[in-house]
Amino acid sequence: MIYRFYRKFAAAFSVFAVLTIASVSVFDEILPEKFYSDGNRISIASSYGKFIVFEENSGNARTVFNEQNDSYKATAKLLGIFPVREVDVTVTEEKIVRVCGTPFGVKMFTDGVLVVDFSKINTEKGYRCPAKEAGLLEGDLITEIDGVPVFRNEDVAEIIENSGGKTLDFSVNRNGVTVSVTITPEMLEDKSGYKAGFWVRDSSAGIGTLTFYDPENLYFAGLGHAVCDTDTGTVLPFSSGEIVEAAITKIKKGTAGAPGELSGAFTGKENLGIVKRNNETGLYGTLEYEIEGIEMPVAPKQEIYEGAAVILSTLSGTKAEEYDIVIEKVSLSDGSMTKNMVIRVVDEELLELTGGIVQGMSGSPIIQDGKLIGAVTHVFVNDPTKGYGIFIENMLEAAR
Repeated sequence: MIYRFYRKFAAAFSVFAVLTIASVSVFDEILPEKFYSDGNRISIASSYGKFIVFEENSGNARTVFNEQNDSYKATAKLLGIFPVREVDVTVTEEKIVRVCGTPFGVKMFTDGVLVVDFSKINTEKGYRCPAKEAGLLEGDLITEIDGVPVFRNEDVAEIIENSGGKTLDFSVNRNGVTVSVTITPEMLEDKSGYKAGFWVRDSSAGIGTLTFYDPENLYFAGLGHAVCDTDTGTVLPFSSGEIVEAAITKIKKGTAGAPGELSGAFTGKENLGIVKRNNETGLYGTLEYEIEGIEMPVAPKQEIYEGAAVILSTLSGTKAEEYDIVIEKVSLSDGSMTKNMVIRVVDEELLELTGGIVQGMSGSPIIQDGKLIGAVTHVFVNDPTKGYGIFIENMLEAAR
């Protein structure tokens, strides 16, 4: 009898141990390595937060940055008992920004010229593509040709046309690595000039949504994702840029499999601001003058929970309106910088006008409990009522 009891106990304990180890492993994957705090004890508001307790490490020496900020290490524990991982906590003052949701126009120039396509040319030797044959790739960024820096499409065309058929040495930035590609332009069959069989782009322009403006530091943040080349899908290698005032003029309603779009027009004659950074989390820069917005505190990611929220977006002209959404999932994992929340549009007016989330709404602020928590970034192609949102914390960190 006793033996049978111990067997059951051992089996139950083994199951408990396996489940505990598995749970610790899962939470180790989904918890980030870094948190921001206003000085209060860290706790997670999303659905699984009730299982995790954070304890400041005993004997922990806080690193003081200035009078307001310091940092310390804490241990996340499953059920307050089993250590999951050690995290860094940075204590900051509550941040207040001006929340926007208004459209802006952006004009950007690349740091070099971007290879976007290839085409065969009719040469004396038949149809050929010298650039592709030489190893040039779509998405390559050409920075120099025979030691001469190139910045515009015209720079590349002029050098090739004046090459006389001589082999040219292209200095190319390929995924952050500089490589050399030698290309020999070919004379066209009709003797009209030399070509190499590739297309390049040196600039981009479009409409986006301004997320917030920091009146203290005079910087703005928008989009919630990078400006990418329309042909290659790669992040547009940034050299210089500006933003201007814009207005939404037309809506193309989205359907399953066919994302909708907001169309607009540049309305400002003068620059609204200067673009300083184009990266994975958005577009950032400084403004020439202050803009209007709703003064609002920002919330760290651990305060965000599954439930009701609103987005601020502009569907006509320049005036942003609130629309109801539901946050269906919060992912604290460091695995993605831009797909941190799954959101679903429930606002009847927005669904009627747009079908849900459409292109051009990227950057629309997400607000929960009176705090700015993130921005819209992507739409689900097969379900336009749903999309992704980025934590505002990620955009603030990039803006800093």
